Amino acid sequence: MPKKILIFSLAYVPKFVGGAEVAVREITNRITDIEFHMVTLALAPRLPKSEKIGNVVVHRIGFGNTSALNKLYFQLAAPFKAFALHRAHRFDCVWAVMAHSSGVPVAIFKLFHPQIPFILTLQEGDPPERIERQMLPFWPLFSHAFRKADIVQAISTFLGAWARQRGFKGALEIIPNGVDTKHFSQEYPPRAIDELKDELGKGMGDVFLITTSRLVHKNAVDDCVSALAALPENVKFVVLGTGPLEIRLKEEVRKLKLETRVQFVGQVSHDEMPKYLRASDIFIRPSRSEGMGNSFIEAMAAGLPVIATQEGGIVDFLFDEKRNPDREITGFAVNKDSPQEIAAQVKNVMEHPEKVRAVVATARAMVLEKYDWNTIAKDMRERVFGRVLKTS
Repeated sequence: MPKKILIFSLAYVPKFVGGAEVAVREITNRITDIEFHMVTLALAPRLPKSEKIGNVVVHRIGFGNTSALNKLYFQLAAPFKAFALHRAHRFDCVWAVMAHSSGVPVAIFKLFHPQIPFILTLQEGDPPERIERQMLPFWPLFSHAFRKADIVQAISTFLGAWARQRGFKGALEIIPNGVDTKHFSQEYPPRAIDELKDELGKGMGDVFLITTSRLVHKNAVDDCVSALAALPENVKFVVLGTGPLEIRLKEEVRKLKLETRVQFVGQVSHDEMPKYLRASDIFIRPSRSEGMGNSFIEAMAAGLPVIATQEGGIVDFLFDEKRNPDREITGFAVNKDSPQEIAAQVKNVMEHPEKVRAVVATARAMVLEKYDWNTIAKDMRERVFGRVLKTS
Protein backbone atom coordinates (compact mmCIF):
# COMPACT_ATOMS: atom_id res chain seq x y z
CA MET A 1 0.00 0.00 0.00
CA PRO A 2 1.41 3.43 -0.92
CA LYS A 3 1.79 6.08 1.74
CA LYS A 4 -0.87 8.79 1.63
CA ILE A 5 -0.42 12.55 2.08
CA LEU A 6 -3.22 15.10 2.44
CA ILE A 7 -2.34 18.55 1.08
CA PHE A 8 -3.98 21.75 2.31
CA SER A 9 -3.81 24.51 -0.32
CA LEU A 10 -6.03 27.57 -0.58
CA ALA A 11 -5.90 27.47 -4.40
CA TYR A 12 -4.98 25.00 -7.11
CA VAL A 13 -5.04 24.45 -10.85
CA PRO A 14 -6.70 24.77 -13.28
CA LYS A 15 -8.35 28.09 -12.33
CA PHE A 16 -5.52 29.48 -10.23
CA VAL A 17 -1.87 29.03 -11.12
CA GLY A 18 0.74 30.80 -9.00
CA GLY A 19 4.20 29.74 -7.91
CA ALA A 20 2.97 27.54 -5.06
CA GLU A 21 0.38 25.78 -7.21
CA VAL A 22 2.92 25.12 -9.96
CA ALA A 23 5.33 23.72 -7.36
CA VAL A 24 2.77 21.27 -5.96
CA ARG A 25 1.80 20.12 -9.45
CA GLU A 26 5.38 19.68 -10.68
CA ILE A 27 6.56 17.90 -7.52
CA THR A 28 3.62 15.53 -7.15
CA ASN A 29 3.61 14.62 -10.84
CA ARG A 30 7.15 13.32 -10.41
CA ILE A 31 6.48 11.26 -7.25
CA THR A 32 4.49 8.16 -8.16
CA ASP A 33 4.98 6.03 -5.05
CA ILE A 34 2.91 8.35 -2.80
CA GLU A 35 -0.85 8.86 -3.05
CA PHE A 36 -1.71 12.57 -2.78
CA HIS A 37 -5.06 14.10 -1.89
CA MET A 38 -5.81 17.82 -1.51
CA VAL A 39 -8.35 20.02 0.24
CA THR A 40 -8.62 23.28 -1.66
CA LEU A 41 -11.04 26.11 -2.31
CA ALA A 42 -13.40 26.32 -5.29
CA LEU A 43 -12.38 29.72 -6.67
CA ALA A 44 -14.60 29.57 -9.76
CA PRO A 45 -18.13 28.26 -10.39
CA ARG A 46 -18.93 24.83 -11.80
CA LEU A 47 -15.65 23.20 -10.78
CA PRO A 48 -16.03 19.52 -9.83
CA LYS A 49 -16.20 18.82 -6.11
CA SER A 50 -13.66 16.07 -6.64
CA GLU A 51 -11.36 15.20 -9.54
CA LYS A 52 -7.91 13.79 -10.17
CA ILE A 53 -5.40 16.26 -11.59
CA GLY A 54 -2.08 14.64 -12.36
CA ASN A 55 -1.10 12.66 -9.28
CA VAL A 56 -3.40 14.55 -6.88
CA VAL A 57 -7.03 13.81 -6.03
CA VAL A 58 -8.44 17.31 -5.56
CA HIS A 59 -11.37 17.85 -3.15
CA ARG A 60 -12.95 21.33 -3.37
CA ILE A 61 -15.00 23.24 -0.84
CA GLY A 62 -16.38 26.77 -0.84
CA PHE A 63 -18.61 29.08 -2.86
CA GLY A 64 -16.96 29.15 -6.28
CA ASN A 65 -15.60 32.69 -6.16
CA THR A 66 -12.53 34.68 -5.06
CA SER A 67 -14.25 36.72 -2.33
CA ALA A 68 -12.68 37.36 1.06
CA LEU A 69 -15.62 35.50 2.65
CA ASN A 70 -14.85 32.39 0.60
CA LYS A 71 -11.19 32.51 1.67
CA LEU A 72 -12.21 32.96 5.30
CA TYR A 73 -14.53 29.99 4.93
CA PHE A 74 -11.56 27.83 3.91
CA GLN A 75 -9.75 28.55 7.18
CA LEU A 76 -12.61 27.12 9.23
CA ALA A 77 -14.17 24.53 6.90
CA ALA A 78 -11.05 22.85 5.50
CA PRO A 79 -10.24 20.94 8.71
CA PHE A 80 -13.73 19.44 8.82
CA LYS A 81 -13.41 18.30 5.21
CA ALA A 82 -10.01 16.85 6.17
CA PHE A 83 -11.56 14.94 9.10
CA ALA A 84 -14.00 13.25 6.72
CA LEU A 85 -11.28 12.46 4.19
CA HIS A 86 -9.04 11.04 6.88
CA ARG A 87 -11.77 8.67 8.04
CA ALA A 88 -12.03 7.39 4.47
CA HIS A 89 -8.33 7.26 3.52
CA ARG A 90 -6.24 7.18 6.75
CA PHE A 91 -3.48 9.61 5.78
CA ASP A 92 0.12 9.09 6.86
CA CYS A 93 0.98 12.79 6.75
CA VAL A 94 -0.55 16.25 6.20
CA TRP A 95 1.14 18.97 4.14
CA ALA A 96 0.26 22.66 4.47
CA VAL A 97 1.23 24.83 1.49
CA MET A 98 1.87 28.36 2.80
CA ALA A 99 1.44 29.23 6.46
CA HIS A 100 -0.84 32.21 5.96
CA SER A 101 -3.43 30.29 3.94
CA SER A 102 -3.15 26.72 5.18
CA GLY A 103 -1.46 26.92 8.58
CA VAL A 104 -4.67 27.59 10.50
CA PRO A 105 -6.73 24.66 9.11
CA VAL A 106 -3.82 22.26 9.61
CA ALA A 107 -3.34 23.52 13.17
CA ILE A 108 -7.01 22.70 13.86
CA PHE A 109 -6.61 19.28 12.25
CA LYS A 110 -3.52 18.60 14.41
CA LEU A 111 -5.41 19.41 17.60
CA PHE A 112 -7.55 16.33 16.93
CA HIS A 113 -4.87 14.17 15.24
CA PRO A 114 -1.59 15.06 16.97
CA GLN A 115 -0.01 11.73 15.99
CA ILE A 116 -0.09 12.46 12.23
CA PRO A 117 3.14 14.08 10.97
CA PHE A 118 2.85 17.60 9.57
CA ILE A 119 4.92 19.27 6.83
CA LEU A 120 4.76 23.06 6.48
CA THR A 121 5.90 24.59 3.19
CA LEU A 122 6.68 28.32 3.13
CA GLN A 123 6.05 29.86 -0.29
CA GLU A 124 4.95 33.33 0.81
CA GLY A 125 5.84 36.31 -1.38
CA ASP A 126 4.50 39.15 0.78
CA PRO A 127 6.62 40.62 3.60
CA PRO A 128 6.33 38.53 6.79
CA GLU A 129 5.26 41.62 8.76
CA ARG A 130 2.25 42.07 6.48
CA ILE A 131 1.34 38.38 6.69
CA GLU A 132 1.53 38.48 10.48
CA ARG A 133 -0.78 41.51 10.63
CA GLN A 134 -3.30 39.73 8.41
CA MET A 135 -3.23 36.64 10.63
CA LEU A 136 -3.80 38.45 13.95
CA PRO A 137 -7.44 37.26 14.19
CA PHE A 138 -6.12 33.66 14.06
CA TRP A 139 -2.86 34.30 15.91
CA PRO A 140 -2.86 31.36 18.37
CA LEU A 141 -3.60 28.84 15.58
CA PHE A 142 -1.20 30.55 13.16
CA SER A 143 1.60 30.32 15.74
CA HIS A 144 0.61 26.73 16.53
CA ALA A 145 1.22 25.79 12.88
CA PHE A 146 4.88 26.81 13.17
CA ARG A 147 5.45 25.22 16.56
CA LYS A 148 3.82 21.88 15.73
CA ALA A 149 5.29 21.26 12.27
CA ASP A 150 7.50 18.17 12.13
CA ILE A 151 9.49 19.66 9.27
CA VAL A 152 9.48 23.01 7.48
CA GLN A 153 10.41 23.25 3.82
CA ALA A 154 11.14 26.82 2.77
CA ILE A 155 11.81 27.93 -0.79
CA SER A 156 14.49 30.42 0.33
CA THR A 157 16.85 31.11 3.20
CA PHE A 158 14.82 34.26 3.84
CA LEU A 159 11.66 32.25 4.54
CA GLY A 160 13.65 29.68 6.51
CA ALA A 161 14.80 32.47 8.82
CA TRP A 162 11.17 33.55 9.21
CA ALA A 163 10.25 30.04 10.38
CA ARG A 164 12.91 30.27 13.10
CA GLN A 165 11.66 33.72 14.13
CA ARG A 166 8.17 32.26 14.47
CA GLY A 167 9.45 29.70 16.96
CA PHE A 168 10.01 26.63 14.78
CA LYS A 169 12.82 24.52 16.26
CA GLY A 170 12.66 21.34 14.18
CA ALA A 171 14.18 20.14 10.90
CA LEU A 172 14.39 22.89 8.28
CA GLU A 173 14.99 22.15 4.60
CA ILE A 174 15.67 24.91 2.06
CA ILE A 175 14.39 23.53 -1.24
CA PRO A 176 13.56 26.19 -3.82
CA ASN A 177 10.92 26.17 -6.48
CA GLY A 178 12.09 25.00 -9.87
CA VAL A 179 11.58 25.59 -13.55
CA ASP A 180 10.83 23.38 -16.51
CA THR A 181 14.30 23.97 -17.90
CA LYS A 182 13.61 22.11 -21.13
CA HIS A 183 10.53 24.25 -21.79
CA PHE A 184 12.08 27.62 -20.99
CA SER A 185 15.43 26.98 -22.66
CA GLN A 186 13.92 25.63 -25.88
CA GLU A 187 14.95 27.08 -29.22
CA TYR A 188 12.29 28.43 -31.59
CA PRO A 189 12.49 28.77 -35.37
CA PRO A 190 13.68 32.33 -36.13
CA ARG A 191 10.52 32.90 -38.14
CA ALA A 192 8.31 32.24 -35.09
CA ILE A 193 10.22 34.78 -33.00
CA ASP A 194 10.20 37.33 -35.83
CA GLU A 195 6.42 36.97 -36.18
CA LEU A 196 5.96 37.67 -32.47
CA LYS A 197 8.30 40.66 -32.68
CA ASP A 198 6.19 42.02 -35.53
CA GLU A 199 3.04 41.43 -33.51
CA LEU A 200 4.56 43.38 -30.62
CA GLY A 201 5.76 46.13 -32.96
CA LYS A 202 9.44 45.63 -32.30
CA GLY A 203 11.40 47.72 -34.76
CA MET A 204 15.04 47.68 -35.79
CA GLY A 205 17.16 48.88 -32.87
CA ASP A 206 14.38 48.55 -30.28
CA VAL A 207 15.31 47.11 -26.88
CA PHE A 208 12.46 45.29 -25.15
CA LEU A 209 12.29 45.09 -21.38
CA ILE A 210 9.87 42.40 -20.24
CA THR A 211 8.26 41.43 -16.95
CA THR A 212 6.03 38.49 -16.10
CA SER A 213 4.27 39.72 -13.00
CA ARG A 214 1.03 39.91 -11.12
CA LEU A 215 0.20 43.61 -11.23
CA VAL A 216 0.41 44.14 -7.48
CA HIS A 217 2.38 46.55 -5.31
CA LYS A 218 5.09 44.11 -4.29
CA ASN A 219 6.20 43.48 -7.89
CA ALA A 220 6.98 47.19 -8.47
CA VAL A 221 5.92 47.41 -12.11
CA ASP A 222 5.28 51.10 -11.37
CA ASP A 223 9.01 51.59 -10.82
CA CYS A 224 9.72 50.06 -14.23
CA VAL A 225 7.32 52.53 -15.86
CA SER A 226 8.97 55.44 -14.04
CA ALA A 227 12.43 54.23 -15.10
CA LEU A 228 11.33 54.01 -18.73
CA ALA A 229 10.80 57.77 -18.81
CA ALA A 230 14.54 58.21 -18.15
CA LEU A 231 15.61 55.80 -20.90
CA PRO A 232 16.08 56.34 -24.65
CA GLU A 233 13.03 56.19 -26.93
CA ASN A 234 14.10 52.85 -28.41
CA VAL A 235 13.72 51.15 -25.00
CA LYS A 236 10.22 49.70 -24.63
CA PHE A 237 8.43 47.70 -21.96
CA VAL A 238 6.30 44.56 -22.38
CA VAL A 239 4.12 43.61 -19.40
CA LEU A 240 2.80 40.05 -19.16
CA GLY A 241 0.22 39.55 -16.43
CA THR A 242 -2.86 41.09 -14.88
CA GLY A 243 -3.83 42.28 -11.44
CA PRO A 244 -5.60 44.92 -9.34
CA LEU A 245 -3.13 47.70 -10.24
CA GLU A 246 -3.58 47.42 -14.00
CA ILE A 247 -5.83 50.47 -14.35
CA ARG A 248 -3.58 52.60 -12.16
CA LEU A 249 -0.48 51.54 -14.11
CA LYS A 250 -2.11 52.37 -17.43
CA GLU A 251 -3.04 55.79 -16.06
CA GLU A 252 0.60 56.34 -15.06
CA VAL A 253 1.71 55.36 -18.57
CA ARG A 254 -0.66 57.95 -20.05
CA LYS A 255 0.49 60.59 -17.58
CA LEU A 256 4.13 60.06 -18.60
CA LYS A 257 3.18 59.94 -22.31
CA LEU A 258 4.63 56.46 -22.71
CA GLU A 259 1.68 54.87 -24.52
CA THR A 260 3.79 53.98 -27.57
CA ARG A 261 6.49 52.40 -25.41
CA VAL A 262 4.53 50.23 -22.93
CA GLN A 263 2.40 47.24 -23.89
CA PHE A 264 0.09 45.48 -21.45
CA VAL A 265 -0.23 42.08 -23.11
CA GLY A 266 -2.34 40.53 -20.35
CA GLN A 267 -2.24 36.94 -19.19
CA VAL A 268 -0.02 34.69 -21.31
CA SER A 269 -0.09 30.92 -20.95
CA HIS A 270 2.84 29.01 -19.52
CA ASP A 271 3.20 27.32 -22.93
CA GLU A 272 3.65 30.64 -24.75
CA MET A 273 5.74 32.50 -22.19
CA PRO A 274 9.21 31.31 -23.33
CA LYS A 275 8.49 32.69 -26.80
CA TYR A 276 7.79 36.15 -25.38
CA LEU A 277 10.98 35.99 -23.35
CA ARG A 278 12.97 35.03 -26.45
CA ALA A 279 11.48 37.99 -28.36
CA SER A 280 12.69 40.37 -25.63
CA ASP A 281 16.09 41.56 -24.45
CA ILE A 282 16.09 42.20 -20.69
CA PHE A 283 13.93 40.73 -17.91
CA ILE A 284 13.08 43.17 -15.14
CA ARG A 285 11.18 42.91 -11.87
CA PRO A 286 12.39 45.18 -9.04
CA SER A 287 10.34 43.43 -6.35
CA ARG A 288 9.65 45.13 -3.03
CA SER A 289 9.32 41.68 -1.44
CA GLU A 290 9.73 38.13 -2.70
CA GLY A 291 9.65 34.68 -1.15
CA MET A 292 11.69 33.44 -4.11
CA GLY A 293 10.26 34.31 -7.52
CA ASN A 294 9.93 31.63 -10.22
CA SER A 295 9.80 34.28 -12.94
CA PHE A 296 13.44 35.22 -12.43
CA ILE A 297 14.58 31.61 -12.78
CA GLU A 298 12.44 31.14 -15.89
CA ALA A 299 13.98 34.24 -17.50
CA MET A 300 17.48 32.98 -16.71
CA ALA A 301 16.66 29.62 -18.28
CA ALA A 302 15.42 31.46 -21.38
CA GLY A 303 18.76 33.26 -21.68
CA LEU A 304 17.76 36.80 -20.66
CA PRO A 305 19.81 39.10 -18.45
CA VAL A 306 17.85 39.77 -15.26
CA ILE A 307 17.55 43.09 -13.43
CA ALA A 308 16.02 42.74 -9.96
CA THR A 309 16.32 43.72 -6.34
CA GLN A 310 17.86 41.34 -3.84
CA GLU A 311 14.81 41.43 -1.56
CA GLY A 312 13.79 38.28 0.30
CA GLY A 313 14.57 35.04 -1.50
CA ILE A 314 16.06 36.68 -4.62
CA VAL A 315 19.34 36.97 -2.75
CA ASP A 316 19.74 33.18 -3.00
CA PHE A 317 20.28 33.20 -6.78
CA LEU A 318 20.82 36.72 -8.12
CA PHE A 319 24.45 37.67 -7.56
CA ASP A 320 25.63 41.12 -8.62
CA GLU A 321 29.13 42.18 -9.64
CA LYS A 322 29.44 44.92 -7.01
CA ARG A 323 27.32 43.45 -4.23
CA ASN A 324 28.55 39.85 -4.45
CA PRO A 325 32.21 40.05 -5.53
CA ASP A 326 32.89 36.56 -4.15
CA ARG A 327 30.23 34.85 -6.33
CA GLU A 328 29.86 34.09 -10.01
CA ILE A 329 27.67 36.88 -11.34
CA THR A 330 24.14 35.88 -12.39
CA GLY A 331 22.29 39.20 -12.67
CA PHE A 332 22.13 42.94 -12.10
CA ALA A 333 20.86 44.22 -8.75
CA VAL A 334 19.07 47.44 -7.82
CA ASN A 335 17.64 48.74 -4.58
CA LYS A 336 13.88 48.64 -4.16
CA ASP A 337 11.89 51.81 -4.91
CA SER A 338 14.66 53.17 -7.12
CA PRO A 339 13.66 53.90 -10.74
CA GLN A 340 16.95 55.77 -11.16
CA GLU A 341 18.94 52.62 -10.41
CA ILE A 342 16.74 50.60 -12.76
CA ALA A 343 17.43 53.04 -15.60
CA ALA A 344 21.16 52.96 -14.84
CA GLN A 345 21.26 49.15 -14.88
CA VAL A 346 19.33 48.98 -18.16
CA LYS A 347 21.92 51.31 -19.70
CA ASN A 348 24.70 49.19 -18.18
CA VAL A 349 23.27 46.04 -19.79
CA MET A 350 22.85 47.76 -23.15
CA GLU A 351 26.40 49.15 -23.13
CA HIS A 352 28.28 45.95 -22.15
CA PRO A 353 27.08 43.09 -24.39
CA GLU A 354 30.14 40.87 -23.88
CA LYS A 355 29.88 41.04 -20.09
CA VAL A 356 26.15 40.40 -20.32
CA ARG A 357 26.67 37.27 -22.43
CA ALA A 358 28.95 35.85 -19.73
CA VAL A 359 26.45 36.66 -16.98
CA VAL A 360 23.60 35.07 -18.94
CA ALA A 361 25.63 31.90 -19.52
CA THR A 362 26.50 31.63 -15.82
CA ALA A 363 22.88 32.17 -14.76
CA ARG A 364 21.55 29.59 -17.19
CA ALA A 365 24.11 26.99 -16.07
CA MET A 366 23.10 27.60 -12.43
CA VAL A 367 19.42 27.10 -13.24
CA LEU A 368 20.05 23.91 -15.20
CA GLU A 369 22.12 22.48 -12.34
CA LYS A 370 20.08 23.52 -9.30
CA TYR A 371 16.56 24.51 -10.31
CA ASP A 372 15.22 21.84 -12.64
CA TRP A 373 11.96 20.35 -11.36
CA ASN A 374 13.37 16.82 -11.52
CA THR A 375 16.08 17.84 -9.03
CA ILE A 376 13.57 19.65 -6.80
CA ALA A 377 11.13 16.70 -6.76
CA LYS A 378 13.95 14.29 -5.89
CA ASP A 379 15.00 16.53 -2.99
CA MET A 380 11.41 16.77 -1.74
CA ARG A 381 10.93 12.99 -1.91
CA GLU A 382 14.17 12.21 -0.09
CA ARG A 383 14.68 15.12 2.33
CA VAL A 384 11.07 15.96 3.25
CA PHE A 385 8.49 13.26 2.49
CA GLY A 386 10.89 10.37 3.05
CA ARG A 387 12.02 11.66 6.43
CA VAL A 388 8.49 12.23 7.72
CA LEU A 389 6.95 9.06 6.34
CA LYS A 390 9.57 6.88 7.99
CA THR A 391 8.25 8.00 11.37
CA SER A 392 4.55 7.70 10.58
